[in-house]
Amino acid sequence: MISKSAKADLPAPELRSGDPATLAADIIERLTYSIGKDAKVAKPHDWMTATILVIRDRVIDHWMASTRKTYEEGAKRVYYLSLEFLIGRLTRDAVTNLGLLEEVQQALQSLGVDFDAVAALEPDAALGNGGLGRLAACFMESMATVDIPAYGYGIRYVHGLFKQQMSDGWQVELPETWLSHGNPWEFPRHESAYEIGFGGSVETLEAETEETQRFVWKPQERMMAVAYDTPVVGWRANRVNTLRLWTAQPIDPILLDAFNAGDHIGALRESNKAEALTQVLYPADETPAGQELRLRQEYFFSSASLQDILRRHIQQYGDLTTLPDKVAIQLNDTHPAVSVAELMRLLIDVHEMEFDPAWDITRATFSYTNHTLLPEALESWPVPLFERLLPRHMQLVYAINAKVLRQARKERGYDEDQIRSVSVIDEGGERRVRMGNLAFIGSHSINGVSALHTDLMKQTVFSDLHGLYPDRINNKTNGITPRRWLMQCNPGLFSLIREAIGDDFMDDAEALSALASFAGDAEFRARFAAVKRDNKIRLANLVARRMGIRVDPSALFDIQIKRIHEYKRQLLNIIEAVALYDQMRSHPERDWTPRVKFFAGKAAPSYHNAKLIIKLANDVARVINNDPAVHGLLKIAFIPNYNVSLAEVMVPAADLSEQISTAGMEASGTGNMKFALNGALTIGTLDGANVEIKECVGDDNIVIFGLTASEVAERRATGHNPRGIIEASPELSQALSAISSGVFSPDDRNRYSDLIAGLYDHDWFMVAADFDAYARAQRQVDSLWVDEEAWNSRTILNTARVGWFSSDRTIRQYAKEIWKAGP
Repeated sequence: MISKSAKADLPAPELRSGDPATLAADIIERLTYSIGKDAKVAKPHDWMTATILVIRDRVIDHWMASTRKTYEEGAKRVYYLSLEFLIGRLTRDAVTNLGLLEEVQQALQSLGVDFDAVAALEPDAALGNGGLGRLAACFMESMATVDIPAYGYGIRYVHGLFKQQMSDGWQVELPETWLSHGNPWEFPRHESAYEIGFGGSVETLEAETEETQRFVWKPQERMMAVAYDTPVVGWRANRVNTLRLWTAQPIDPILLDAFNAGDHIGALRESNKAEALTQVLYPADETPAGQELRLRQEYFFSSASLQDILRRHIQQYGDLTTLPDKVAIQLNDTHPAVSVAELMRLLIDVHEMEFDPAWDITRATFSYTNHTLLPEALESWPVPLFERLLPRHMQLVYAINAKVLRQARKERGYDEDQIRSVSVIDEGGERRVRMGNLAFIGSHSINGVSALHTDLMKQTVFSDLHGLYPDRINNKTNGITPRRWLMQCNPGLFSLIREAIGDDFMDDAEALSALASFAGDAEFRARFAAVKRDNKIRLANLVARRMGIRVDPSALFDIQIKRIHEYKRQLLNIIEAVALYDQMRSHPERDWTPRVKFFAGKAAPSYHNAKLIIKLANDVARVINNDPAVHGLLKIAFIPNYNVSLAEVMVPAADLSEQISTAGMEASGTGNMKFALNGALTIGTLDGANVEIKECVGDDNIVIFGLTASEVAERRATGHNPRGIIEASPELSQALSAISSGVFSPDDRNRYSDLIAGLYDHDWFMVAADFDAYARAQRQVDSLWVDEEAWNSRTILNTARVGWFSSDRTIRQYAKEIWKAGP
């Protein structure tokens, strides 16, 4: 054993050399001694692993230095709890942020190995699905970049959400086996393991007074949460933070008595039950078993994370009363909201605090980011399920709720309707625990993710809670990291910008504004357009290789990539494509703009209409792509298995960015920012961050259409007549007739009849209501496209004016206004 005083004197590791010759020698050494392969017979995956291990060594040097610095300075730490971290591939990200990209490329080249080929072998980490997880990844990178000590906490999913394949145009879900070759970026931390309980009973200990009464939770079931750490490298390696992911393991991996008695399957029951917990992201929750698994996942990672946070704090500071001074915990959506009850349990039952001081510490420590106004996404759990699985937490939820309701009645004079609104327990119908309300009540800060979304939070879903706590809701508009979403995914554009305006924008993205003066430079416009064309050729080649669809890079590339959901309105895009197809066939004499519509995104396995929309996109694509009557002027491609790596090809290639959600339903979006940064024009509604993008880029450089959020709300409240709208629009009615009558589904002519009937009957997502405005906006895009010089000028201005949407800016706002952390 080494004493603490001796440990304090141990030297920090020296930074390893980054010159190409040393890197090449280290790669060969790793190939030989870590992988056990001779370079002459090494397979591509061997080279990938050896290269990652050598890069990882350089990362570790900075990681250790960052950790030592945090302990020495006693700095406040930020803990970011998220069920998703869509981190993508890490190799290029790490070498870019270390400033070693060229050196690693040269090292591999000297060994006869291509860096791009090696980097492409790394699988995308299957740790997320959509914008929530990608935002978490951008935030982790930005926290390291702006020198904020931080941990990200989540789950180490073995198979992620799913791998999407298409079978006759239908989505098919397969396991995403991203760990089949291991993960050289991660470090198992078997010493960081915590017991997690479920079920059982709560025992009341004898006490002289009610105030001193203590409770002991005796779980019926226990398992272990074991940590796996991945380093997160900030720009210029300013800091390396930690992404800590939990995997579930049984306490007793095998019941030997049962196994030896012949019950081989039963002997492994506990092992299988634990391992099932971290197999899949978002298991289907239509069944009671699915709901229970989701709640188990959320509590599992929340409890493990909080136990880890308290252990670290006690080890360094000893006193939990200082927790809010040294710890800021950010809840990324409602998935970790059970943390509010779990921290109370740990403080009261384990560390023997009284309720009121524990509640003060809890609220001062937590902050909550709301990402949705959709009721189904603001999670709630049936009270019987919550009570059975987490009986002590149910007691604490009731106690917290009683305290809040007393305050609402006494201090605000709330009536019964308002009391029902702020209550953590939904008493309407089946009693349910509202996780959004629990997160709100248990946090000192609740932020929206765009200006519009934050206003709508105050006006709608949290209006009464806002009245009770008027100082808590604030806005932090989302952002994206320009390292991955410009420097790495679009190196041609990055180099062109750096040549034009210098390096300042690499540390301050708002310095991109200097690029605006080049919008009037004909030579620069031509070079900007040439970069775009190269990126379009790259996407065209990918589509030809993967799907056998050939597209013309000179056509307008119109792209919508996001998870498939009715409010995101991929259906509106498809219907407009059908209407355009009909117009092209009816009027071949017109000078139509050649256009390729690209789609990508996954539908939740149990979301019938979303999966039907994918099938419709593929059915429509099959007909249009093979119709000689349109002369290739319109093509459609739905690219399967959308992930970060695919986005890194699609985003730089876009001419037109589709951001067409029903107004008032998209909290922010970040795809809109990525596309604009890479020189695409946006066609969109006044929803989410589109509103702020419009303010930044200017009205002439974005195409806005459709109902506003208030107009949508008014129509839903007063009723509107979608059938009348459809019948008054010849283009729309003809397109819907073609779809519903089976023109695109001759094998099943009624396949889309119910989907289209929903537009006639209620049109909740305002597809019919916005169609004519959307079609006009698309023809406006056609007109803008014709003037190539003016179009290129607009694309440059988009890139120049969206530097404000850097996640560095967002994180600095969180740090200053919510966390009180950082330099």
